[in-house]
Amino acid sequence: MVAIAAPSLADEILRLKKERNAVILAHNYQSREIQELADFVGDSLGLSYKAKETDADVIAFCGVHFMAETAKIVNPNKIVVLPDANAGCSLEQSCPAPQLEQFLKVNAEKNYYVIAYINCSGGVKALSDCICTSGNAVKIVEAAPKDRPILFVPDQNLGSWVMEQTGRKMDLWKGACYVHVEFTRDSINGIKEEYPDAKVVAHPECTYAVRMLADEVCSTEKMVHYCRDNPAKSFIIVTESGMLHRLRREVPDKTFIEGPTGHCRCADCRYMKMNTLQKLHDCLKDLRPQVTMPEDVRKKAEKPILRMLELSK
Repeated sequence: MVAIAAPSLADEILRLKKERNAVILAHNYQSREIQELADFVGDSLGLSYKAKETDADVIAFCGVHFMAETAKIVNPNKIVVLPDANAGCSLEQSCPAPQLEQFLKVNAEKNYYVIAYINCSGGVKALSDCICTSGNAVKIVEAAPKDRPILFVPDQNLGSWVMEQTGRKMDLWKGACYVHVEFTRDSINGIKEEYPDAKVVAHPECTYAVRMLADEVCSTEKMVHYCRDNPAKSFIIVTESGMLHRLRREVPDKTFIEGPTGHCRCADCRYMKMNTLQKLHDCLKDLRPQVTMPEDVRKKAEKPILRMLELSK
């Protein structure tokens, strides 16, 4: 009698994906197992528009809550599920929509032009004039009205880097990504001494002290292109650890070294890593937790995204 192996969890996920007519999206910071199973791997906004190009009825977004919200804003007629509803984001949490709304009311006489980094809630997007990503933030700030002061939310490190690039003064919301601020000048200097020939590539959510040590400061998408095109053979990657898996898959002939934080070589986002294969299976099976939002908020949140896309052309 021939023994038949039971379907693996990955096989069951693929079966459910087909049954639900779903597309699986994985952010760059997801685990290797999830990235290898996904239809698309990338950054949050790019993934949302990749899903829009498909005929999928269901989007399984393996990322954090604001990313699934963004997918819903862009794909209002698709069901959007998130493997773990508690997968949040320190940046999103640092700028609650009610707090931003109150701040804008108190400072109404300033007539702020609000630029929101996409790492924020749908409610914050709805209060914004324009959205930006780490890849196009410089362009968006340069295109902002010259006769209005800019309030940049929620990441003060990205905002300060943009000010360095543009020379445009902005008021910065006091928010930060808890993972990126754990990289320190001493930890990066230490790894540079260990690998003196390696180029240092850092995300702009890092602090000024770390950015100053980098050979390149750029978004996760641009990291792929930079490392592929640069003649160097090894790179120290100063961002969340999941990015190294994508780089090793897409640029297999180069060596990628995990940038250490001030206390370990373990730059894992606890929120990103809350998603697992089992949770992905369950959300496809049960179609929950679903990400929804009131249609009036969704429409308001979509406007600054569309404005960003127009300015980014």
